[in-house]
Amino acid sequence: MRATVIHAPHDIRVEEVPDPAIRQPTDAVVRVLRACICGSDLWAYRGESARQPGQRIGHEFLGVVEETGAGVGGFAVGDLVVAPFVWSDGTCAYCAEGLTTSCPEGGFWGSVGSDGGQGEAVRVPYADGTLVKLPAAAASDDRLLTALLALSDVLGTGHHAALGAGVTKGSTVAVVGDGAVGLCGVLAAKRIGAERIIALGRHTARTDIARRFGATDVVAERGEAALAAVRELTRGEGAHSVIEAVGTEQSMRTALDIVRDGGAIGYVGVPHGSASGVDLGVMFDRNIALRGGVAPVRTYIPELLPDVLDGTIDPSPVFDLSIGLDEVPAGYRAMDGRTALKVLITP
Repeated sequence: MRATVIHAPHDIRVEEVPDPAIRQPTDAVVRVLRACICGSDLWAYRGESARQPGQRIGHEFLGVVEETGAGVGGFAVGDLVVAPFVWSDGTCAYCAEGLTTSCPEGGFWGSVGSDGGQGEAVRVPYADGTLVKLPAAAASDDRLLTALLALSDVLGTGHHAALGAGVTKGSTVAVVGDGAVGLCGVLAAKRIGAERIIALGRHTARTDIARRFGATDVVAERGEAALAAVRELTRGEGAHSVIEAVGTEQSMRTALDIVRDGGAIGYVGVPHGSASGVDLGVMFDRNIALRGGVAPVRTYIPELLPDVLDGTIDPSPVFDLSIGLDEVPAGYRAMDGRTALKVLITP
């Protein structure tokens, strides 16, 4: 089959690789119908996170079950399924608590020795604990299929950020980051019932999506001007909840500066940089809570899926460029150059 591999920074290739095969009775093989490029993939692309030459890449996909191991009981050949970005066994204490990303048997697609999502097919370990079945009819609905793909990562990650930030009905929320995760954070805050949602971003195409998703205000300024703008919008107090969806020292400092005393920050931006930007003394004095981390999206999919199916929420606009598998290297260049928000791949 063909799959995307990374050989070095800025060296993404689509190559012939061995077909996936059942190795354990709990495995399934899924033929990929939709995949995408994640903003976090860019850290490997830029050389800021290490990868072995020839390692697979990509962690968001949905598709059709092609084969199952003898121990798989919840799925059959032909089922349409979505995979969260981490596989998990579904039986350990962490899975039982909903923290599937800490499953001792779990792992990330594209890790050494595993298939990546940006390919024609994927071997799925612990299929019963990992995959979620989708309605078969969705396979013939292109828009819905694209929206459902967001369940594999960005929609659940935005939801995780909103929960970490303590978003409640009637609250004021600020979102730092205008990438796909930040935009899904806006969508999540709106779904929960936030009354005011302030999106920080200066790219009009992205802030237009933020408004479509429920943002009531957009702050395009940066630095001190951005802080002043948020304070002005919140009577000088700041936002009850802040979603931090970037992961840099500066973005975390911004989040701390615009959160209200007694408020909370939900952080889901993959950390990168020399420092965290967190000042515990400031947090202590102002009673600020900080919650977040790797989103256990497998836990959230059953809750979010019905709202995607009935159109209550539609994350599909975050995919603004659609390509075939052979065009994946160009897709990385487009996202790296910020000419694309999030690239959809149709193998």
